[in-house]
Amino acid sequence: MRSRAEVRRVRLHEWAEIRDLRMAAVSDPDASMAFLTTLDQERERDDAAWRDRAAGAALGEDAAQFVAVDGDAWVGSVSVLLRASGDRDHLDRAVAAPRADVVGVFITPAARGAGLLDRLIEAAAAWAAEHGADALTLDVHRDNARARAAYRRIGFSPTGVEFTSVIGPEIEMRKPLRGTR
Repeated sequence: MRSRAEVRRVRLHEWAEIRDLRMAAVSDPDASMAFLTTLDQERERDDAAWRDRAAGAALGEDAAQFVAVDGDAWVGSVSVLLRASGDRDHLDRAVAAPRADVVGVFITPAARGAGLLDRLIEAAAAWAAEHGADALTLDVHRDNARARAAYRRIGFSPTGVEFTSVIGPEIEMRKPLRGTR
């Protein structure tokens, strides 16, 4: 069944909800393998850090966070980060050409399989295209077959780049954005 959750960009005042959803993501046994931080690391952030994160995600020109909200429940999230040539990415790798990186993908267990991934990625793609991106890229753990299959289903394909990060072996995937540039 398709979710009726609203998909939208986060708002400046929603820092506590952003924090709570992130805590759920890094606590989820199926999803936590995809995150570069642990629950303990996220708990160390003070409220000011979460407010700063909300400001960048809600108002930033080079980053945006999109959420799925079903009534009062936050059930999913994705962030997209614009990278310029010469920047360092979230893994401190040099960026060779401009790109839009998808990070922090999470859908609560009860909301999985209801089309939210598609809608969250569509929102991220539209925002990235508005900002000049011609593709989305993301990194996925090599052993996360469910995530890899879901990303393939919505148009991502492996780029051939593989590397090891703090979470283990990862694969880079890319999704071209139609109608850009």
